[in-house]
Amino acid sequence: MSGRLSREKVNYLSKKVLELLTRSDNVEFLDDPNEIRLAVVRAFEEEMKLYELLDKRAMDKIKSQKKPIEEGSREWDILYRKYYNEELNKLGKLSE
Repeated sequence: MSGRLSREKVNYLSKKVLELLTRSDNVEFLDDPNEIRLAVVRAFEEEMKLYELLDKRAMDKIKSQKKPIEEGSREWDILYRKYYNEELNKLGKLSE
């Protein structure tokens, strides 16, 4: 259910983050800017993996229901959001 960012989009976003940091007077680079950009790429990738795991857990919970629930149905969407938010909440990433 969650969308994955392509490698090109992750690279584009990492360059934008680096540009913003470069323009800030409050940021001093202590490392090569490209190394910092690559660290941003890794952070994006790790975060995407985490959300993919949460997505899989939510879908697995729906599949484990006694009665089959058709993907894309209103019931499926409600359960997906519920289980996905429960997983987010376990990680402390859900703000209310």
